[in-house]
Amino acid sequence: MGCSGPFNVTVEMAPAGLVIDVACFGLDADSRLSDERFMIFFNQTASPADAVKYDTRGDASIFAIDLARLPASIERLVFAASIDGEGNMKRLGHSAMTLGSARFGFSGADFDTEKAVIVGELYLRDGTWRYGAVGQGFAGGLSALLAHYGGAEDTGAKAPAAPAPAAAPKVSLSKVTLTKPGERHVVSLVKGAGAPNKLVVRATWQDNGDSNSDNDDLDLRVGLLLPDGRMKFITAPDRADAFDSAPFVHHMGDVKVASAKQPATETVEVNPALAQLSGGRVALVFSVYSAVGNGAVSVASLKPVMRMEYGEQVVECAFDFNGSEAARDSSVYTYVIGTAIIDGDQISLGPSGQTSEPGSENTPWMQWDGERVRVTMDGPMVFKGDDDDDEDDDDFTGSPYRYS
Repeated sequence: MGCSGPFNVTVEMAPAGLVIDVACFGLDADSRLSDERFMIFFNQTASPADAVKYDTRGDASIFAIDLARLPASIERLVFAASIDGEGNMKRLGHSAMTLGSARFGFSGADFDTEKAVIVGELYLRDGTWRYGAVGQGFAGGLSALLAHYGGAEDTGAKAPAAPAPAAAPKVSLSKVTLTKPGERHVVSLVKGAGAPNKLVVRATWQDNGDSNSDNDDLDLRVGLLLPDGRMKFITAPDRADAFDSAPFVHHMGDVKVASAKQPATETVEVNPALAQLSGGRVALVFSVYSAVGNGAVSVASLKPVMRMEYGEQVVECAFDFNGSEAARDSSVYTYVIGTAIIDGDQISLGPSGQTSEPGSENTPWMQWDGERVRVTMDGPMVFKGDDDDDEDDDDFTGSPYRYS
């Protein structure tokens, strides 16, 4: 559907007791919120030149759009809703996004534990603005959406609706990007008042544009090496108490679809006190994989990236898999996107780029090697939904590996 001229986009939510905020993100060519003035919501009700203006009418959020007033740097307008406080989108009543005669309906039946949803978007293609429904849920709320698009949440209180709009939301435009194996960056896991209570790691990948939607379904898997040399694996679905009790790493949920217009993101939350709670230095290996049953796919075509956030400290592990011959092999199913060592109050991160052997579904395995960690691709096969609660050790032929 082509769009032109001033028009309204209306997002009608049926909150069913939820407190829901609706926002419009103005994104650049890289789908990033590179200019905080183009996040339009209750606390910033108009963009520069009034290209996007926000108003409410009951449970409806109305965005007045004038595409001719947008700068050339803005190529996408994303409309999203997030829950402020407790609850999830499963409780949502019949809701809709409307643009002229186009109407996209959705409800809580479309979601589970998500706290936010990208409802729809306007995007520029071949010089023409088009409208598309999305309906993708996120486990996190507004902060997860901001982080997904390159921003950081301003944790100050909401401004009152009446007088002049408060200051624009805080957006972090600076981050450390690591692209080569062997590169490391150390982040301080500060303590005390105001320190973040979660270390968030996100794996993001793109649709590769082929005709097979199944092979875009990657999964994020975390291997945890404990001080005594044992390994744990964290996959989706995960226990609700996994953040506050062993293994102190919580997978936030499975994402099954990456569309041409919207990358897929899976998230894990790591307890910053993981090392202390585990009795000493720990290591983590983050990998994405495509099970054989999901169909063959080249990781280079999906461009996976790992992003770690601790408050305003952001580190991106963005190894370019296009430079790896193995990563272009559609029979290679597992790709290590990053490793981390947490030692006391600091975490050292780096990209990897390691891959499994062709045809193998083995898991990345770790061993302590002095102050470093050695990662090999010969661990047991572990997939989402596998039960990792038993404490029996399995001996692997020719190796001292233990898996519990």
